[in-house]
Amino acid sequence: MNKPDRFSPEVRERAGRMVQEHRGEYPSLWAVIESIAPKIGCVPSTLHEWVRKHEIDTGLRDGVTSGERERIKALEREVKELRRANEILKLASAFFA
Repeated sequence: MNKPDRFSPEVRERAGRMVQEHRGEYPSLWAVIESIAPKIGCVPSTLHEWVRKHEIDTGLRDGVTSGERERIKALEREVKELRRANEILKLASAFFA
């Protein structure tokens, strides 16, 4: 069971922008993340994951964007449902044949 998100998508988006804005002021990306994470109220590893997702969504990094990921999940659910319906139809046609 998934636990509810503690941080809203707006906070995550803002955190990603903050890291990008202050990136030049620190020697490394991790230093920026360690500086900003306590201000937001999360651990650095969580913020690092948000920054990665933000970079992918904005095109700064290669990967599957959040929108594409949601579409893939929806398509996978649809395929699963269609396969289940197809199996039911096969069993029904075998029964009536």
